[in-house]
Amino acid sequence: MQRIRVLVVDNHRIFAESLAAALAAEADVCAAAAGSGHAALRTLDRSAAEGRPFDVLLADADLSGTAPQLTAVPPQPAARDGAVRAASFDGITLVSAVSAGHPALRTVVLAERDDPRRAAAALLAGARGWVAKDCSLSRLLAVIRGVLREETHLPPALLTGVLRELTAARKHRTESERLVESLTPREREVLRCMVAGLGRKAVAERLFLSPHTVRTHMQNVLGKLGVHSTLAAVALARRAGVGPAEPTGTAAPVPLA
Repeated sequence: MQRIRVLVVDNHRIFAESLAAALAAEADVCAAAAGSGHAALRTLDRSAAEGRPFDVLLADADLSGTAPQLTAVPPQPAARDGAVRAASFDGITLVSAVSAGHPALRTVVLAERDDPRRAAAALLAGARGWVAKDCSLSRLLAVIRGVLREETHLPPALLTGVLRELTAARKHRTESERLVESLTPREREVLRCMVAGLGRKAVAERLFLSPHTVRTHMQNVLGKLGVHSTLAAVALARRAGVGPAEPTGTAAPVPLA
């Protein structure tokens, strides 16, 4: 019998280990624990490299600490490509990271309270379920086995709120996509560089343009998107599904004036 491999992630290590032990008491479950998002990612990567990937991740919604953040955040997770910066590493950030790095892994978020907005964000990031931390073991096992059958599990009390949040997110995404479509091809290239975190000089070198020309393009991008800062432009771009410019190792020629 092939056992279901489950990884429990919670800042409270005793809770994580106790839950993993309770799950492992089932004949068809093999469980391990991790005390942080960092540790979880290391464990997942190591197990996958050894040919023993985990099947289900149970992630605490309220993980704390700092960790690498994806260049793109929900609802558009991106691959872990090294373009990282310190960020609050909660359970939803972890969901986004493992959805990109381990797409076959099924993730369930464990939460102490019902929160339609965060539950919707978790689903958009790739989670397959949102479950109360104080639910019964039998309920949790049912969810674990259910997500492996491609089911999505939410508490009934959250359904209406989550649907409302998903509808609003879709509306915002549609509006963001419309604004991005108003950009010229060159302006979209500049926007993708902005999403990648490149400054004006780096964008100029990447696109073989002068810094003055890049500044003009950036101003045009902000104006057409109706925002007043690079951060706001990047947030809108992410909602529209705009990914970062691909990294390049090619040296750029001296920009023309």
